[in-house]
Amino acid sequence: MAKILLVEDEEVLRMLVTDTLEDEGYEVDEAVDGGEAYEKIQETSYDLLLVDYMMPVLTGLELIHKIRQEGNKVKIIMLSAKSQTADQQKVKDAGADGFVSKPFSPIELTERIGEMLRES
Repeated sequence: MAKILLVEDEEVLRMLVTDTLEDEGYEVDEAVDGGEAYEKIQETSYDLLLVDYMMPVLTGLELIHKIRQEGNKVKIIMLSAKSQTADQQKVKDAGADGFVSKPFSPIELTERIGEMLRES
């Protein structure tokens, strides 16, 4: 099954998403901020990244820019309450493959992940 890195600074949401994805059979690693995520990405190969927009150390946009500049083609879904068209365009321009607005249902998230992984 696919290996996913969840990058989310809100502990409760991180636990909920991790439990949901593990119940679906995914292997999930967690990072609490963009800096920790960047380190994990350097050490481990992931099939998909779930990245929060607003985080300490590196924002989601900064993290995506950084890994895309290095040529990493991993699939990325941005998770954000900032769901205005302009924000979604910034996410797309940074190199994310998808966007899920917060709040989201676990079913919506797992469906989007499944679609993204089937496309790769």
